[in-house]
Amino acid sequence: MTSAEPLTSPLHARHVALGAKLADFGGWQMPIEYPGGGVLREHAAVRERVGIFDVSHLGKARVSGSAAVDFVNACFTNDLSKIGPGQAQYTMCCDEQTGGVVDDLIQYYVADDDIFLIPNAANTAEVVRRLQAKAPEGVQVRDLQHDYAIIAVQGPKGPQVVEALGLPTDLGYMSFAQVDRDGSPVIVCRTGYTGERGFELVVPTGDALAVWDELIAAMAPFEGLPCGLGARDTLRTEMGYALHGNELGLHITPNMARAGWAVGWDKPSFWGKAVLAEQRAAKTCRLSWGLLVDGRGIPRKDNVVKNSQGTHIGVVTSGTMSPTLRKGIGLCLLDRGAKAGDAVVVDVRGRDVAATVTKPPFVQAGVAS
Repeated sequence: MTSAEPLTSPLHARHVALGAKLADFGGWQMPIEYPGGGVLREHAAVRERVGIFDVSHLGKARVSGSAAVDFVNACFTNDLSKIGPGQAQYTMCCDEQTGGVVDDLIQYYVADDDIFLIPNAANTAEVVRRLQAKAPEGVQVRDLQHDYAIIAVQGPKGPQVVEALGLPTDLGYMSFAQVDRDGSPVIVCRTGYTGERGFELVVPTGDALAVWDELIAAMAPFEGLPCGLGARDTLRTEMGYALHGNELGLHITPNMARAGWAVGWDKPSFWGKAVLAEQRAAKTCRLSWGLLVDGRGIPRKDNVVKNSQGTHIGVVTSGTMSPTLRKGIGLCLLDRGAKAGDAVVVDVRGRDVAATVTKPPFVQAGVAS
């Protein structure tokens, strides 16, 4: 294999057999949609019933050692002291000098000497590199990218599907359980990226095919579907969830992304704290908002946003046609002063598309149920 060739999931053969449309995603060849209805049908299945996603491209890393918790807590933005073993937390790895977001990730508090991390696919190596460069003696940082597969089960019927595999579902949001299933370890996480009630199953690579097949069978009575990353994107956009490289990035800080809720401001230190605290106090940076199109048109990334006087006030970071609302929606960064209800226009390929500034989510879902 050459470096130019994309990586493939342990479930790649199943996607090919199902006739999935495949595309590069973070250096991985992943399913975007499946035949028989594509993104719209898959999106509806998750909102109304259940769908499963192969998200094995997501990174996997482990920080271990007696000082693992304190070390990670001094690196990433969120505060691990607010959770304990069996709980997960959304956090960000920021650049020490600029405060820009190197990656956003989930950290799983396995034990005081064991933190399991799930970064984004394209950023895993950089997150691991930065951790390894700062790790004190006795703390080990390992990249476990190819040791596990991750399958997301999302939707109102998700609990029944997971229970059919003999796995626990009585978990609070952002918590997880480690179970032994037929001699194989499985991590059941009450997490997801769709806004619906769901779970993410972290399984050893060698067990991935069997678990996928069992999930396909278990969701058949509910008319569940395998879903691609196209539907995952429309689902997360409807919820206003940030995507790294769009709503977060080296030039977009947690303050700009309205992700201050995932920052432990009272912690003694974390990467980028000084510059982020200064930016937070200044209150001059652009802020993330939602856009709801009035009429026809779909905002797209990098489209310019103008106010009613025609002045450029921001830029679209993500945009799509909402399958639920049947309207164009978008996420954007706008100058300070913008507020919910403002009428704006989006320059979509030279055509002004009217939109209203709004605060996501665009739809109500069952994530916290």
